[in-house]
Amino acid sequence: QVQLVESGGGLVQPGGSLRLSCAASGFAFDYYTIGWFRQAPGKEREGVSCISSSDGSLYYADSVKGRFTISRDNAKNTVYLQMNSLKPEDTAVYYCAAIRRRYCSSYPRYDYWGQGTQVTVSS
Repeated sequence: QVQLVESGGGLVQPGGSLRLSCAASGFAFDYYTIGWFRQAPGKEREGVSCISSSDGSLYYADSVKGRFTISRDNAKNTVYLQMNSLKPEDTAVYYCAAIRRRYCSSYPRYDYWGQGTQVTVSS
C-alpha cells in the first residue's frame, strides 16, 4: 500500500541541525512532486519546501530560505530536508506529501501524506 514515512525529528538546541527523511513506497515515486509542510500548535499548516518530479526545481518558504535544503534520491524513493541554523519558531510537526504533478505549486491538495515527525527547537 501507499506509504510516506517521515523520520529524523527530535529535540535540538537553537542553531543546531537536523535532517528529515521521507521514505516513499507503493507508488511511482519518480513521477511525484514532494512537499514538506509543518504545523505548529495553534497555527495553520504551512508549506516549507518542495522539489519537483520533472526537473528538480525547488521551492522554499521565505522563513527557511538559506537555512533548509531539500533533495531527493529517486533510487531510494526518499526525499530529505536538511535543516540548519534552527530557531525556536521552527518547532512544529513536519509532514511530507506527494502529488502527481511535474512542478511545485500551491496545490489545494496532495495525493498522499505521511504521519509527521516532531521537531522541537529549544534550549
